[in-house]
Order: sequence, then structure tokens, then C-alpha cells
Amino acid sequence: MSGTPTRVLRLNRAMLGKLLVVTVVMFGFGYALVPVYRQMCELLGINVLTQKDGTVTRPANTQVDASRTITVELDGNAQGPWRFRPTTRSIEVHPGELATVMYEVVNTQDRTVQAQAIPSYAPQSATPHFKKVECFCFRQQTMQAHEARQMPVVFFIDPALPREVKTITLSYTFFEVGGTTGNPLRTVAAR
Repeated sequence: MSGTPTRVLRLNRAMLGKLLVVTVVMFGFGYALVPVYRQMCELLGINVLTQKDGTVTRPANTQVDASRTITVELDGNAQGPWRFRPTTRSIEVHPGELATVMYEVVNTQDRTVQAQAIPSYAPQSATPHFKKVECFCFRQQTMQAHEARQMPVVFFIDPALPREVKTITLSYTFFEVGGTTGNPLRTVAAR
């Protein structure tokens, strides 16, 4: 009987030793996996973002036409109780290049208003080539009393834009939707 616990203890120690060896081998394999992966990618020419000198390169956007520059002039018209204007008057972009411009609006009234912006483009032939990714014109805006807000327009010009077009004017008209949206008691009292 006394031999059995010693034998079990010896087997447990042997199993612990084997498990420790397996753990160390697994850790070493995981640690070596990153450099092995990098070497494999470099040999195969895939997913190579790090050059030999250690600098990181970003894949080039092949849809950008760097041989052309388009001037986008920005304009804002207010039809209602606010100030509305672009924060910059013009921007130069290459066709296919993603660009962001900001428009600023200030509600000058003592009431909340619902507003919508409608874009227009000149020349008219540029309209199908002006691609907006994000725009405040996609939805109605609720402006609190005396609220000021900067709103982005993220866009790119389609490289298929005719070569003779060198300047595009993007103009927004910002107008109130549905009349007053202020205090209902004030609306009833006004009747």
C-alpha cells in the first residue's frame, strides 16, 4: 500500500513536467509566429505594409487622378432665421480624392426650428460626378434657440468628370421646414 501513493506522486510529477514542456513549446510557437508570418508575407509579396527600412507605406488610392486639379467653390444661402456659410470659400481636389468641408449655421431666433439644406451644382454637367459620402443635407436639422453648429460635407469628384470642367460650385440653400416648431403655448396664443 505504501508503494501506491509514491507511484501516483511520481506519475503526477511526470505529467506536470510534460505539461510544463508543452506550455513552454506553445508559448514559443506563439511568440515566433509573428516574425514567421512577416517573412512568409514578404516572400509571397502579400500584405506588405512595412518596407525594409522599417517605414510603413499606405496602399495608394488608384482611383485618384493626380494629373488633374478641380477647384470646388463653396456657397451658402440662408432662407430663414439664421446665419449660414461655408467655413472656407474654396478647396482644390484631385478627382477621386476624398475631401471634407465644413458649413457653419447659427440659429438667431429665440425658438427651435427645423431646417433642411438643398444642394445645387454649377456647371450642371458636374452634378452626377459630385459624390457625397456624408452631408448634413441628407436629413432635416433641428436647431435649438441660438444654437451654433458646424456641419461636414465629405465628398469626392468622380474621375469620369469631363476634362473641360475645372471649377465646380457647390451651393446650399438652408431653409426652415414646416414653420415654427417653438413653444406650443406661444403658437396657440398667437392665433
